[in-house]
Amino acid sequence: MQRAAFEKLIDESFALLPERIRERISNVAILVEDEPNAEVRGKEELAEDETLLGYYHGIPLAERGSDYGVGMTLPDTITLYQLPIEDEADESPEEVRRVIAETLWHEVAHHFGMDEGEVRSKERARGRRRGR
Repeated sequence: MQRAAFEKLIDESFALLPERIRERISNVAILVEDEPNAEVRGKEELAEDETLLGYYHGIPLAERGSDYGVGMTLPDTITLYQLPIEDEADESPEEVRRVIAETLWHEVAHHFGMDEGEVRSKERARGRRRGR
């Protein structure tokens, strides 16, 4: 899939998040990379045969103190990894859309302060499938 088409699916998935959620997302850039780099792989302790679909990096809303944003504050990032997402979806356009939406939801949950266990528990309750 061309990068522009992939990014369009991300925009569409973001628009599907409830408005009350979108309004609270603050100082976050959504990025696309082909695959996780060595630094992220190391932080996440991924085995050779493991990958990520997405990655949140930053200070979750629940942890931001009153000094957050004073001076220059770089945005948090949510990175979606195109090649693993396409692989998870067997490159079917509708499945790519679904995996993007689920991955974006997962990473936004981290922005709101949920740890991995909490996110996965919520996903199970919602009946969602997830790769690592």
